Amino acid sequence: MSLEKVLAISGKPGLYKLITQTRGGFIAESLLDKKRLSVNIHQNVSVLSEIAIYTLTEEVPLREVFKKIKEKENGNQTPINHKDSKEALEEYFFEVLPDYDEDRVYASDIKKVVQWYNLLHKHDMLDFEVDETVSNEEE
Repeated sequence: MSLEKVLAISGKPGLYKLITQTRGGFIAESLLDKKRLSVNIHQNVSVLSEIAIYTLTEEVPLREVFKKIKEKENGNQTPINHKDSKEALEEYFFEVLPDYDEDRVYASDIKKVVQWYNLLHKHDMLDFEVDETVSNEEE
C-alpha cells in the first residue's frame, strides 16, 4: 500500500488506512485495532506521503526516511522504541539521517517516525518500490 492512503489523525493514536471518501470527509481504519471511524474535513489529518523531515540542506520525504531505516535495519523493526529517552531517539535518528536539522526536528517528531515505521513494518506496508514504479508510469 502506498503512503498516499496512510493517515495520521491528530488526537488519535497510531496510523489509519484510508478506506473511502464520504460527502463530509472519509472513513479510515486503524492499523492498531482495525476499528473504522468517520473523519470529518475539519479534523487535522496528515497524509504520510506529504510529510518530510528537515535536513540542513533540504526536506527529505518520509518515504525516503523509512527506506533509510529499512536499509539500516536490514528490513527489520527498529531496535529502539518510541518510548525510549530523547537522547537515545536522537542518537538513533542521527545514524539514519546524519544531516537532519536538530533545531527543527524535535524528539516528538522522531518518536512518531520510529513508531510509524514499526507499525508499518508490523503490517508489511514498507514496500515502496511498487509505489515508485506506479508514480513513474503516470508521469
